[in-house]
Amino acid sequence: MMRDSEQEKLRLEHDAAKLFLRCYEQRFGVPMRHIWHNLPSKPDISCYQGEQQLDIEVAHLYASETEAMAVLGRELSISMQRSLADMAQAPNEQRLHFALTRLLKQKANKQYHSDRTWLLIRNASLLWHKADFENLLQEMVIPVDHPFEQIWLLCDFYHGDILQLA
Repeated sequence: MMRDSEQEKLRLEHDAAKLFLRCYEQRFGVPMRHIWHNLPSKPDISCYQGEQQLDIEVAHLYASETEAMAVLGRELSISMQRSLADMAQAPNEQRLHFALTRLLKQKANKQYHSDRTWLLIRNASLLWHKADFENLLQEMVIPVDHPFEQIWLLCDFYHGDILQLA
């Protein structure tokens, strides 16, 4: 039986993927259909992009420990608490850069059992908006050896502003 935190995580991943697929389909006119979760989740979700299977690793971006707890629905590890404490000490304008860089590095080091994997990052913070991400794009450094065919960002938790990072 799945714990409440696991069910919440699956729901958040599903909701993020559903919103992204709808936005992508509207922007590019490519049908994106049939979301299913992978167990074990390497990557989290699969769907069809037109006739081809596409796997999506879903990550949520947050600005504070409180937001992380709310989004993930679970306790944070000591190392994550330390990283978040470091982020909280950074000047406000650097928090987004710090958080996004940390998340990209973390995901770049993982291995996925897939021929085509995209990374979808969903902004879960109320502090950041599309303009903040657009301003950051010029100085953002994406890890060179990441395993993703493409990297996408949902700029808002509920609405369909998407940006391609790589």
